[in-house]
Amino acid sequence: MKITFYLYNAFIIEWNDKKIAFDPGALFAYWFSFAPLIPKEEWNDVSHIFVTHGDPDHYWHADRVMKASGAPVIFSKSMVKQKNDKTFMLGPRSKGLAFDSPVTNFHTLSVDEIIELDGMKIRGIKTSHGPLTVKFGPFKKTEEPEKNERLGWGSLGFEINFQGKTIVNLGDTLLEAEEWEKIKNPDVLMIPVGGGQADNTMDEFEALEAIKIIQPKLVIPMHYDMPILFTKHYASVDEVMLTREIEKLGAKCKILKKGEYTII
Repeated sequence: MKITFYLYNAFIIEWNDKKIAFDPGALFAYWFSFAPLIPKEEWNDVSHIFVTHGDPDHYWHADRVMKASGAPVIFSKSMVKQKNDKTFMLGPRSKGLAFDSPVTNFHTLSVDEIIELDGMKIRGIKTSHGPLTVKFGPFKKTEEPEKNERLGWGSLGFEINFQGKTIVNLGDTLLEAEEWEKIKNPDVLMIPVGGGQADNTMDEFEALEAIKIIQPKLVIPMHYDMPILFTKHYASVDEVMLTREIEKLGAKCKILKKGEYTII
């Protein structure tokens, strides 16, 4: 299994005959750009697309990857609606909750629901997106999910079992300790750690609590040290401390920078 990281929660996972794209989103308005996180040259041979929620940094280019590859998209049931016998997904670049993008090749999940797809067993995991706070000097703005429904819309994590290995991707989420007791010793856990500054996910200490519960073999921290607006390094963490504390819990930790990969 080869896992390549492209910042935020964008991954390509090459797993025998699968090439899975996780959250093919965009830079979060970095210098007014919404450039793809996953490079376009990777799109054509993607076999499956997993989307954890509808925020731009996770979803902006999902339809374009679908068109280029013909791959099905897997996401929460709340990401699609039926209109006049046709199915529409939440528009990746539409404002608000506009279900205006036709979709035919898709699979949906609810929390704890399990589907089998192309040899994979996929379970939906309870996740909860927090408020998003952006701070630059004296400037501070917080968006609350209760007031901006689009924020974190469709939030869902995934547990994927395929040919004897299990990976878990939690997307953007706060700590859901009780719910995550159902997750047992995955081979890989992709977990957000940058919530100390942004508030929308766990911070590194809450992530350590989650790791205690889940007990993965390998941890890949994500959704931190990100390019946002006018900085390349928003929501940074102490990677040395984080690695040390994860390894104290009996797991390996792999820090990946943009375009780097690990093989397990």
